[in-house]
Amino acid sequence: MTLLKEPDFGTPARHGEATVTVTIDGIDVLVPPGTSVLRAAKEAGLDIPKLCATDSLEAFGSCRLCVVEIDGARGTPASCTTPVAPGMVVRTQTEKLGKLRRGVMELYISDHPLDCLTCSANGDCELQDMAGVTGLREVRYGSGVDAGANHLDAPKDTSNPYFDFDASKCITCSRCVRACDEVQGTFALTIEGRGFDSKVAAGAGVSFMESDCVSCGACVQACPTATLQEKTVVQLGMPTRSVITTCAYCGVGCSFKAELRGDELVRMVPHKDGGANEGHSCVKGRFAFGYASHPDRVMEPMVRDSITDPWRKVSWDEAITYTARRLREIQTQHGAGSIGAITSSRTTNEEVYAVQKMVRAVFGNNNVDTCARVCHSPTGYGLKQTFGTSAGTQDFKSVAQSDVILVIGANPTDGHPVFASRMKRRLRQGAKLIVIDPRRIDLVRSPHIEAAHHLQLAPGTNVAVINAFAHVIVTEGLADREFIAERCEDFDNWETFISSPEHSPEAVEAITGVPAAELRAAARLYATGGNGAIYYGLGVTEHSQGSTMVMGMANLAMLTGNIGRPGVGVNPLRGQNNVQGSCDMGSFPHELPGYRHVSDDGARAVYEQLWGTALLDEPGLRIPNMFDAAIEGTFRALFVQGEDIAQSDPNTTHVHAALAALDLLIVQDLFENETAKFAHVLLPGTSFLEKDGTFTNAERRINRVRPVMAPLTGKQEWEIVCEIAQAMGYPMYYNSSAEIMDEIAFTTPTFAGVSFAHLDKVGSVQWPCNVHAPNGTPIMHEEGFVRGKGRFVDTVYVPTSERSTRKYPLILTTGRILSQYNVGAQTRRTANVAWHPEDLLELHPHDAEVRGITDGDMVSMSSRVGRTSLRAVLSERMPVGVCYTTFHHPVTGANVITTDNSDWATNCPEYKVTAVQVALTAEQPTVSSEREPVAVSD
Repeated sequence: MTLLKEPDFGTPARHGEATVTVTIDGIDVLVPPGTSVLRAAKEAGLDIPKLCATDSLEAFGSCRLCVVEIDGARGTPASCTTPVAPGMVVRTQTEKLGKLRRGVMELYISDHPLDCLTCSANGDCELQDMAGVTGLREVRYGSGVDAGANHLDAPKDTSNPYFDFDASKCITCSRCVRACDEVQGTFALTIEGRGFDSKVAAGAGVSFMESDCVSCGACVQACPTATLQEKTVVQLGMPTRSVITTCAYCGVGCSFKAELRGDELVRMVPHKDGGANEGHSCVKGRFAFGYASHPDRVMEPMVRDSITDPWRKVSWDEAITYTARRLREIQTQHGAGSIGAITSSRTTNEEVYAVQKMVRAVFGNNNVDTCARVCHSPTGYGLKQTFGTSAGTQDFKSVAQSDVILVIGANPTDGHPVFASRMKRRLRQGAKLIVIDPRRIDLVRSPHIEAAHHLQLAPGTNVAVINAFAHVIVTEGLADREFIAERCEDFDNWETFISSPEHSPEAVEAITGVPAAELRAAARLYATGGNGAIYYGLGVTEHSQGSTMVMGMANLAMLTGNIGRPGVGVNPLRGQNNVQGSCDMGSFPHELPGYRHVSDDGARAVYEQLWGTALLDEPGLRIPNMFDAAIEGTFRALFVQGEDIAQSDPNTTHVHAALAALDLLIVQDLFENETAKFAHVLLPGTSFLEKDGTFTNAERRINRVRPVMAPLTGKQEWEIVCEIAQAMGYPMYYNSSAEIMDEIAFTTPTFAGVSFAHLDKVGSVQWPCNVHAPNGTPIMHEEGFVRGKGRFVDTVYVPTSERSTRKYPLILTTGRILSQYNVGAQTRRTANVAWHPEDLLELHPHDAEVRGITDGDMVSMSSRVGRTSLRAVLSERMPVGVCYTTFHHPVTGANVITTDNSDWATNCPEYKVTAVQVALTAEQPTVSSEREPVAVSD
């Protein structure tokens, strides 16, 4: 495959019916009103020279290269800033225009280094291209003793670990500044000075690394020269071929062009046709791919009889034979239900499907669960109870039509930054924002954005707040009763429940800490402000009432009619890249693929006939049940696919005890993680750059993951699972991952129209994808709910049992930071550690002062179940009595102190509410992202 060059139309597309006809160089072009002459020409196949224009940014009109002649118009207007008009006649190539353009280019080149042959952008430089297009053959200025002033000695900023800024090559086109403003929404860059003294700056006297730049790469992508250039391009040279694939970080699911030189990955460039990201990216997806070739990668299978033994490297045949034999021995000795598996939200749909198939068809039980258990399982339960399906309702583009955006328990700028940029764009256009979060996240107040309301509730009181929202809307007559009567059921009983005075803002103020007047105002805004959209994250689900809260948000959307059209809905922001997909694929112990209960005879019969074996109709063990049963001695062997449960799951001490009690732990992963300390078999995994399959993102979008390189270990992960199954005596074989998707489509109604061939043709689809929706379903529940009618459910507020006491007076809540990801296994092995080398404890200055703690002090943090130490940073983002930390570094082990409290319906852990005490400690920080190496013998 050659390098994919995406066409640049110069200015953004204008939506609407094409009703305006213009004539450009004798060619009639029909385009929508508002289209620029520059874009209309490109759509007709006519290229007008340009430098400051690009189709990801609004027209700027500064470079003067795209000038044209228009009949009846004076002068030579810029085609980028000139909209089409009916009957307009345009000429783009005349002698006059050619002379003007050459003059402009001559001035640019006179103040630019003439080092094209040695420049890292040689062959990929728009300035170089435009010099050729305009026919520039000589430069009369800028040489010899009379060269005059220039910028050729301007300094280079190499502070950012991923890209350089060479000011000597800057043509001050402002594309980088505008990309930071319009696309990313950070406003970190500016143009300093005037006239000849104008220059791009990341802030007054600061470097890129010291600035507010978030390293999303939008500026690098927009730069038409080598001014902003990836260090990898400088080091390795320009790429020569592209492979379109999907990012393996968060649930946004960005599409990228992986650009290679030979077999070496040079850079990841966001794909303009990516349905989720449309050409944008974040620091992780754009730059943090180096972990895939990190020397820590496990490249050969390893086994050992005891976790106190050194690892022994073995062949694939020996590892698979050993694993299968031990699994069969344990089942024979302890029963069919004594083994199970945990699937990964890091792997493809096809790899997850293979594992759950192995459990059901080979292990002979339903003991399969997924990491969604500890993040979004309440989403599945709550939305299925109310709407009938376990997924969000919209596509990401929908936010562009929202009038009121309600963000609950989510921090999109850190956790889902590409979607956050979409959201911020809509907010700058005038949409109103309501934030419900104990912490003052960046969205509450950032450049050109300020929340209309920030309800800074006490951790654990989400349900009380959402009930009060609904109470206000019902009792003040703001409900959409026409929608309710037509589309919903069980409303009358729920209305009686929610109208009770105990749900009023005044009644819950003492519980939640949210002023009643502020809550009432926010509820009115959501109910009356137009299209209302709810976006939520783990701050909703990781509570003892996570499922209740999801149903409460669904109630709120139905109550106001904010469902079933663009700009509205209930939208979970999934944490990992394939959380949605791992749930879709039947990773829960009570559900087959497509969310069909294991007791469903019809669904079970489909698999029994295809797989040639009987399936159990009773649910298996959830992850917490597996741990408890392991300690009790009834659960003896576990296959863990791509999850570091020893670091990520709550109450780490309990998890470690369970893993240590197993007779056999099989870990399939890229690295020797914390869980591998307890493993008997370590099977090498594949990075996303080696995978062939699909991911399903938070908006139900199924994206292709294409291999950029062959598996470095020699096997795809689904192949390993199939070989274990075969070694256990079950004939499980596929020729390719495409065959697995074909089986998924054959057996799963919501995926019936999905195939690799179809995805390669249309790019991506959102399930349901079937004969009724061959290209997918961007908006759910448009005409009716999946379950028929939407169901209102009583959401009784039950306070968490985890409360502050004199011994543990503070409440800890946890979350993520932009530069790091989840347990850090990937990002800690990249230059992202430059931004976040350790987990920090954010502590309110009042809470710090009474404990004698100052900014930067090392502190101990203890709870009822454990203790850790980390560095404190004083912050007023949280209210008094609440502290906050991330969980990206194993050395901190934040989950050592989280309890085993969990959601009543799904056992999702209550990560967000832990009573703790914080005190000064004499311990010195040990800032390390890696554990001690494990001995290996050959």
